[in-house]
Formats: sequence, C-alpha cells, structure tokens
Amino acid sequence: MPDAERGTRVEVILTHENADFDAIASLLGAGKLFPTAIPVLPRRINRNGSAFLQLYGAELPFVPPDDLRREEIDRAILVDTQSLVTLKGMESDLKVDIIDHHKLDRELPSDWTFSGEPIGATTTLLIEEISARFLKLTELEATLLLLGIYEDTGSLSYQSTTVRDVRAAAWLMEQGARLELVNEFLHHPLGPEQRKLYERLLETSETHDIDGHTIIVAAERAEGFTKGLSTLAHKLRDLLEPSALFMFVALDGRIQLVARSTTDDIDVSAVAKHFSGGGHARAAAALIHDRELESVRRELLDMLPDVVQPAVTVGELMSLGVQVLSPTDTVGDAAEHMRRTGHEGYPVVEDDQVIGLVTRRAVDRAQQFEMTDASVTQVMEAGSVTVSPGDSVEYLQQLMIESGWGQIPVVERGTVLGVVTRTDLIRLWGVPEEPSRRLKITARLEQALSDPVLTLVRCISRTAHEMNVVPYFVGGLVRDLLLGQPIVDVDMVIEGDAIALADRLADTLGGRVIAHRRFGTAKWLLSNDVWAKITDQVARESDLPPSVDFVTARTEFYTYPTALPQVEQSSIKQDLHRRDFTINTLAIRLDPDHWGELLDFYGGEDDLEAGVIRVLHSLSFIDDPTRILRAARLESRLDFHLDPRSEQLIDDALPLLRRVSGDRIRHELELIFREDEPERALCRLDALGALAEIHPDLQCDDWLKAKYRALRETFEPSLWRLASGAGDMAFVHLAILGYRLDEQATKELSKRLKLKREDEEDLLLVQDLRQTLPKLAKLDRTSDIYRLLEPYASRVLAVVWIASDSTIIQRRVLRYQTDWRLVEPEISGDDLKAMGLEPGPLFGDLLRRVQEARLNGEVSTREEEIALVNRLMASEEHLDVK
Repeated sequence: MPDAERGTRVEVILTHENADFDAIASLLGAGKLFPTAIPVLPRRINRNGSAFLQLYGAELPFVPPDDLRREEIDRAILVDTQSLVTLKGMESDLKVDIIDHHKLDRELPSDWTFSGEPIGATTTLLIEEISARFLKLTELEATLLLLGIYEDTGSLSYQSTTVRDVRAAAWLMEQGARLELVNEFLHHPLGPEQRKLYERLLETSETHDIDGHTIIVAAERAEGFTKGLSTLAHKLRDLLEPSALFMFVALDGRIQLVARSTTDDIDVSAVAKHFSGGGHARAAAALIHDRELESVRRELLDMLPDVVQPAVTVGELMSLGVQVLSPTDTVGDAAEHMRRTGHEGYPVVEDDQVIGLVTRRAVDRAQQFEMTDASVTQVMEAGSVTVSPGDSVEYLQQLMIESGWGQIPVVERGTVLGVVTRTDLIRLWGVPEEPSRRLKITARLEQALSDPVLTLVRCISRTAHEMNVVPYFVGGLVRDLLLGQPIVDVDMVIEGDAIALADRLADTLGGRVIAHRRFGTAKWLLSNDVWAKITDQVARESDLPPSVDFVTARTEFYTYPTALPQVEQSSIKQDLHRRDFTINTLAIRLDPDHWGELLDFYGGEDDLEAGVIRVLHSLSFIDDPTRILRAARLESRLDFHLDPRSEQLIDDALPLLRRVSGDRIRHELELIFREDEPERALCRLDALGALAEIHPDLQCDDWLKAKYRALRETFEPSLWRLASGAGDMAFVHLAILGYRLDEQATKELSKRLKLKREDEEDLLLVQDLRQTLPKLAKLDRTSDIYRLLEPYASRVLAVVWIASDSTIIQRRVLRYQTDWRLVEPEISGDDLKAMGLEPGPLFGDLLRRVQEARLNGEVSTREEEIALVNRLMASEEHLDVK
C-alpha cells in the first residue's frame, strides 16, 4: 500500500469509467486511507451505482470531476483500474500509485507504483488496511464498501472469491453494514429501457463452443440509451452462465463493448485492447467508433480461437491403467475386485467395446439377493458411455448427468486408456496450480539435483514420453524437496509399465536391469557408459546414484489387519492413495509437457506448511500398525505434530502392534535409530503407548535421552572396533534402550523382535556385564579388571561404557578398550622353548602370568619378563595361575 503521508500538493483518487460498486467503494476506501487526497467520481457510473449516489451521495466525500478545484495535481491514486484517467491540472511529472485486485498487466513508468494481488475485489485490499489501522466507519460507509465486495464476488459466490473477501465482508457487517440495502441495490430493478434492451439482447444472443468453453455473444442497437450496460451484462452472465460474455450495443454512432469472463482461460481484456479499450482479465470494456455492428461482431468471432485457452480436458483428469470386467466375470468377481482396490465401479468390455458399467451399489444389492455367481451383465448399467482424452470437462459433466454413470471409461481408437470419475471432477474445485508454482518446483528440482543427475532425469522423461507412460517423483522425495532438504535418490513411480521403461533405457543407454515382475518394479544399474552417453560433465562418483528404481504405479489391499499388502497395477492417484500420511502423497510429474507439475490430491502441501502429520485413511493404522512407528519418526525428524484425529486412530490401533511380525517392528526401530535424535521418536512412542506394546518394560525418559545424546556427542565407533553402518550401531541403540531390563525381559524382547542369535546373545551379555559392574568398581589390580572384561565383545563394552552412570566404570571400560586389551608379553612360546621348556599348557599359564605382570606394572622389559619366568619356574607359582 502506498505511503499515506506522501505528497504536498493536490492529490486525487480516480477509478475507471462505467464504474461499478467495487470502483465506487474503492474510491471511498482509498479516501479513508489517504485523507488528504480527493476521491473524484468518474463521469459514467452504472445505473445502480448512480441510484445509490443520488440517495446517499451527499453523505459521502466524493467530488464530481467538474467540481474539482483548478489546481495542479501532482499525484493520482488509481483504484480498481490500471489506466490513468486524464484530468486538467495534472503535472508532467505526475506520480501515480495503483491499487488493484488484478495482476499488473504491463511495465510501469519509473514514477508509478503498484499495490495489489488477485483477490475478489479491490475493496477487500482497502478494507484490510482500514481494519488494521482501526479506522472508524459509518453504517453508510460500511454498506457501500460491502456493496463493492458483494458485486465483484457475486455475493461471495464467484470462483475468484477468496477467504480474505469473506473476512472483509464479515468485518464490515460488524461495523454496521446493512444487508437490506446491499440486496436492494445489487438487485436493482431494470428500468423500462433497460428491460427492453435486455430482452432483445437475450433473444439475439449466440452461443459458441470453443475449446470446451461456452461463449455468449450478444449484439443489438439502442440509439438514445445512456447508462446501465454493465448491469445488463451482469444479468446476462448470471442467467446464461457462460465462460465468457461479449455484449455489443450500438449507441448513436459508436459501439459499446462490455466483456465479462468467469475463467482464467479467457482474458477479455485482450479483446477490449484489440478494440482500443481496456480492463482486466475478468472484466473489460471498449468504446468503438466508426464501425458497423455486424463487422465488429464478425471480427470478434474470428479472433476468439486465439483468445480462448483450452479448458481442462478429460485427458488431464483421467486415471491411466483402468481395470475392466468381461461379461464372463461374476458378481462375486466384481465384489472381490472392489474389495481389493477400493474402486466404486468397473467398465464391462467385450471385443474392445464398452457395453456397460458395474457399480458397487449394484454389486452390494446383488449379493443381498444371493446373486454372487450371476454374470455382471445381469446387474450392470448397460450402454456404451465413453469419452475421449480430448473431450472437455463440460461435456464430461453433461454426460455424467445424462447417463448417471459416476465412472466413465476413456477410449481412444478403440482402446480403453483409463477412467474418469466424479472424484476427478471434485479435484477441479481446488485452486488450479499457477504457472509460477510449476516454475518454482522446476527451480527447486534444478537446484536440488546435480547437472548430471538432472540430465539423467530429463532423459528418462523423454524416453517415458515416447512410450506414452508418465514418470513421477513421489512421497518422501517430494516432501523433502518442498522442505528444502537434500534429495538422496531419484527413484520414480511410473504410470504405465515400469519394467518396459527400464528395459528401453538400458537398451538405449546401457547399464543393467534387475526386474521383479510380480511387483512391477525394476532397478536400472547405472554403469560409467550410461553417464558418458548422457552428459559431458565430470562429477564425483559419490555424487552420482549407482541406480534408479522404477516402480509401476500400484494399489494395495490388505487381506486382514497387520498383513503385508497385496499389490496390483493402478494409476498414480491410487498409488498415492495407498500411502500412509498426506505429506507423503505429493507427486511431481516429470513428463516434458507437465514437467514440475505438483499433484496434491489429499491436501499434503497444506499439511506440510502447517507441520501436521495426518493419516490418509481411518483404517490406515489397522491395515499396517507399523505406521504408528513411522508417524513418530516423521514427527521427530520434521518437528511436526500429529493431528488429533490421527492420534486417536493410533490409540485405537495400539493393540494390533502385538500381531505385527518381529522383523517388521525391528526394521522400523532400526530406521528410528538412524535418525539424528532417535530419542525424540522413542519418547513420542512412549507417550502414545506404542513402546509398551513392543515390550511393557521399555521406557523413554531423561536417562535414555541423556544416553543417546552421549552416544551422539562422545561415541566414536572405530574406537570400539564397530562399523559406522547400520548393523552394529543399531545393536548399540537397541541395547541402550533395553539396558535396564532384567534377563527375562531381555529374552522376551529378543524373541519379540526376532533378533539374530548373535544379537540376542550379546544383549544377554550386556545384562550379564551390568550385573558384575559393582565388582568391577571394587577391583584394584589392572589384571583383574582385564580378566573380568576380556570375555565381552567390543560392542557389549561400548553399550556399558555409554549406559553406566559410574564414572569409575566408564573410565575402566574405556581404558580396557583403548589400552589394556592391547597389552601383550614381549616374549613368546619360542622364547620359552629356548629356555628349555616343553610346549604344553604350561606355556599358556606362564604367558598369561607375564601379561598380568605387565598390566600391573611389575615388568616393563623383555629382560624383566624372562627373569619373572625363571622365578615362576623356580617356585612353581605358575601352577596356581587361573
């Protein structure tokens, strides 16, 4: 919003001619914000606006243009328009500020400014600032401002209406706006002349279907008609409900064009500019001189194909990979298909022709009458109702209404390509993705992926396009991309045959494919030859993925709770529908024509912005209770929170964790252990009651948090001869989690998680060592400490070093690991032979005794070791060595 204090000379507030209520209300709103500026009325005002001002104008601060003082004007504030209306007295260096609710349509001079954004009404922008400044309004002012919002938003019903418009209207109601006046002037009755012209325009109006849009063109003569044309345009639009309306009225030597649009696909301002007029994408006008009405009408019709952008087509909505039934299938077969996939209907196809549709309702009713073995042809809705990918949404809607079919097959050249459903239409109710959004996604992809990897992805995209399949990034990759986190891999979901795509890429570029046809998956192993063919850039090998996984878009069904899912090929929409949480249902299209397009069927982006973990289905945790552990892991990693409904569903599903296999529970725990702060997820599981379902004695408290923090900050795996990978570190994390269990509970936990024998034995050794720690603390001689710790593996000692609360224990375990375990005698069995001793058990006793002496500091050189052996042999003390 421009600075209200700027300017010292005369400042004016202006709007467009043929002003509607939004224009007049914007004059008032700007006048409240800029009290030193003069709100100047336009010369032409719509009939209902003129009627309002005739009654109430004396109470408002408006000045007619002819009453404006003849002073120099150095600043103009334009509201609800981006075109300057010239007034006498305007200086050559006039400063202009624009406040408008449409996008800026041109580059501005250096001394012009623009404030605004696309919302329902310019009045809303001004109301937001008025309310923020706590400015007072009279009832009349609030009513006029509400008229501005209501007229431009169709009483808050037009598609362009935003939440901000609704809030502004509500605030005006609180300030005393009178709805009865709003209704009176919004529905102002037509005058006799208006009524006659309206009826003639309606009778002669033409309907044109262009690229899926209904266009109304009306042209009529009305010599002597003075005002109110925009009111007629509004009434025609509201009655006929076209995508766009173009109304020409010939008036005493000139033609007035009034144009209105209800969709972003038709920019009526382009038409108005062609006829030397102006306006915005949704509302524009032009005054055409010295032309014949018929020639102007024909000129419009000739240019409309270039102005009208194609509407959304069936091909953009449909789901690929449709499943069909044949006439030989039974009602029971159809019921089983529906149970497994969740589909509400199936086309019945015979000899490549659609002959009917079987719905869930029909199947359910048939089963009630014990018709399970009957053919689907007995219960289907007979007919051949189909659409093609190029059909418009309007045609699809009409077809659904006329046929009653909620799922319509998409057919092209005799082949059923997919299906489009009522749910697909509901998607259109959401806000369409703006081109700028796709550009932002594209920019993020280019920033997140190295140049060689991006080149690889584009190569996959082109090949997929040639094969008529669609590649997507999905799930966690998209989530992390939108959150600005690193992308680890470039695996893809393919709407189509993933294995065939991988094979084509390998044939063309090289590499090797490992396919699993049962699951529709393929791993493309990338050789150096692949990279050499697709890019000339040199990259570090560590920056290049060794492979790309391709997964055929699929749906899942569970034969019983906690079972592993069964999978079938499906569409991307159903592939996303099978996922766990809304934030993991996002997908990015990677085919060339839709590169960077974000798919969000389930509100994942909103939850991502709100920091919410929301389960996708009410039965999701029942189908797979391991999602409970996944929810806690995502919460802790992303610093998000579960929504209340999901938390309640977790509580309901907790007992089912006991039925999940130990392998799957262990796998989820190991994933948690790999997190930066695993204790956050474990404590969340404890709070949810899930940790106790794994074992009732497990707990997450301040002690565990401190130990995991110490493990993170002070633990060096190589010092304990541990691999830094998942295996040993997962054991250490698990052993610390279960450190305070007793021996019996440790055995129960090992059995529950189906641990490998080695891991179970070492967990029990941790408990064994824990029981001997009091003895360890009391030992004086280093050799005794050595003998006590010697039987334990390094990872067992590592757990005790982290978990013990005794500093003396920690020091002794660490000293053993770093120093004492490495102490060995300098002499060997060969030296004992040279001393005349016979090999046998005696050798081991003597060498252990020498090692103990070294540990205790009794000897430090080879000579001292030999002297000790001689003394032992002389006294035969070695016989008592244990």
